[in-house]
Amino acid sequence: MARLKVAVVGAGYFSRFHYDAWSRMPDVELIALCDRDGAKAGEVAQSFAVPEVFRDLATLLRETSPDLIDIVTPPNTHAAVCREIAARAIPMICQKAFCTSLDEAGETVAAVAATGTMLVIHENFRFQPWHRRAKALIEQGVLGDLQQLTFRLRPGDGRGAEAYLERQPYFQRMERFLVHETLIHQLDTFRYFAGEISGVFARLAKLNPVIAGEDAGLIVIDFANGVRGLIDGNRLADHAAANRRLTMGEMLIEGTRATLRLDGDGALHMRAFGENDERSVEFAWEDRGFGGDCVYALSRHVVDHLTTGTPLENTGAAYLANLAVEEAVYRAHDEQRYIALPPVTA
Repeated sequence: MARLKVAVVGAGYFSRFHYDAWSRMPDVELIALCDRDGAKAGEVAQSFAVPEVFRDLATLLRETSPDLIDIVTPPNTHAAVCREIAARAIPMICQKAFCTSLDEAGETVAAVAATGTMLVIHENFRFQPWHRRAKALIEQGVLGDLQQLTFRLRPGDGRGAEAYLERQPYFQRMERFLVHETLIHQLDTFRYFAGEISGVFARLAKLNPVIAGEDAGLIVIDFANGVRGLIDGNRLADHAAANRRLTMGEMLIEGTRATLRLDGDGALHMRAFGENDERSVEFAWEDRGFGGDCVYALSRHVVDHLTTGTPLENTGAAYLANLAVEEAVYRAHDEQRYIALPPVTA
């Protein structure tokens, strides 16, 4: 069978995880990339043996014929890029944070859907191996009925005047930062574990004065099924881990039968109710790429859908539910009140 031809838009810091993932798939051919920074694009192309390099998307679309386009650019570019690709009806994956607002995201999803083109959001945390294993334990009933989810985000990378500049300097300029860029991962993962969110309360703060947006916050979550959630985020504080960007923090999933704990090294530990000793939960994963190779896992998921028709997660339409929760979090903080969310409809 012919290999799936993939082109990538963007050659920034995080794009290297994408190129690495595509380059490791024997049934995928990386045919082209584009980025306005020619030097950066050339360096990435050389590193991953990408044969064609373009400075703009229009030329790439005119001169190549990809089966799939992977968009790895900042949020303020997404609406225009997605529409331009949809006009050619080429399936696409778009990085998160998706667009700049719920309204813009909704308009973009609708515009792409009107052309009948596939749009998947690259929300990769749910594809991290510890989260896939935790989901399996929940579905198997090992933890009993879920009661509460708690995540403490502690990457420790947000201190001082140089915060984020080495990897993703635009972070400093984002007016909505912690929730829109980072905690959206945890909101999606919590929905993956426990279903739809029915309401939120939040208190957000800016601890590092050099950035534009918030970098700390507490989010209290109600789920429609009665489960409760707490996300405690602080990008200036850290947690115990050999690589503090592996899991970005620590998590507890509490059920009526047992509690599951994720540590900073990607290990899961389970303690039965009424007992004091934890036991390790065995599962296989490779410490490669980003976050337990979750970029590869999501990309592979999309390729399998396109080539064999397997069910698809993280469609643009489904992802709007995450952005509705995000918007409710900001409203809850701004208005200093609990915000109820309407039921999610299919």
